[in-house]
Amino acid sequence: MGELRPCGAHTTLHPDRLWIWDKAVYVDENQRTWLSIIMEVQPALGPRLLLRQEDVPLGETLRPSQLLPSLLPLMWQLYPEKRYRGSDSSFWRIVYHVKSRGTEDLLLEKLPCLAWE
Repeated sequence: MGELRPCGAHTTLHPDRLWIWDKAVYVDENQRTWLSIIMEVQPALGPRLLLRQEDVPLGETLRPSQLLPSLLPLMWQLYPEKRYRGSDSSFWRIVYHVKSRGTEDLLLEKLPCLAWE
């Protein structure tokens, strides 16, 4: 099956790790900030999340106890086979990761439990 990709976009290198910094803001190993801007749940597919790399000023990082409960992990680590493993042991498939017109988007789709094994 082909990879979904917005027209006129090219693929880019995936961050090795993404850490929660503030509500809806993650930081990668290169100190680039990523905003979680879309979260949708499709019954047949499960949750999907679009992370957009945007430069935002960083204040003090929040401790996990300061964050509201979320469906998203506190950290993601890049795994083989175009997947991220969350700090909650969930796996998220990279649907696409593209850069177009200076905007970098990373679309992730949560995999069902059986896909983790």
